[in-house]
Amino acid sequence: MVSTDRFLAFAAMSLLVIVIPGPSVLFVIGRALAHGRRTAMATVLGNVIGSYALVVAVALGIGALVAQSVTVFLVVKLGGAAYLVFLGVQAFRHRKDMRASAMAAPAGPARGDLRTAGDGFIVGITNPKGVVFFAAVLPQFVDHSAGHLPAQMLLLGLVPIGIGLVTDTLWGLGAAAARTWFARSERRLSMVGGAGGCAMIGLGVTVAVTGRAD
Repeated sequence: MVSTDRFLAFAAMSLLVIVIPGPSVLFVIGRALAHGRRTAMATVLGNVIGSYALVVAVALGIGALVAQSVTVFLVVKLGGAAYLVFLGVQAFRHRKDMRASAMAAPAGPARGDLRTAGDGFIVGITNPKGVVFFAAVLPQFVDHSAGHLPAQMLLLGLVPIGIGLVTDTLWGLGAAAARTWFARSERRLSMVGGAGGCAMIGLGVTVAVTGRAD
């Protein structure tokens, strides 16, 4: 359905875009620093699901509307930015609640993981970088003569999703590993929790003031 040369070209393009840390990567790092490995992995899962939801939206024609409408794009961007700031403020406010002993405690209930994945989903689906990439770049690699355009987009969309899953996981695990070193000191752990919150707040502000690619 999708030719090998188009598939490889899109994979190369996706890799170039994804290796440059964007909102998703910085969000995963912030969550890993503030809450640890389990939260980071749940965030990665939710994030890739949210990103693929963008692929589905583009395949159904909704992505083009978001990319072409300044108003809709602005609403999506500011919504995601506001949510990032909210999560960052929450992490900063509760930075002193972090304790080294808590890191060795049993993992939280599944409901907490679902909420965390939901946070990642919201960031993934409102990521301006993802909206622009999937709406403006993905359709360019579709072979119109082969037909089944939505199916081609859904298949091609799995490429950046797979790359993002691997790279985001590595970022999250690396940040979580650094957090375990900080856990040797209650004060340092509190500081890294605050740093994670500040990172998310700064990311939210950056997303809000970043303009469209065009």
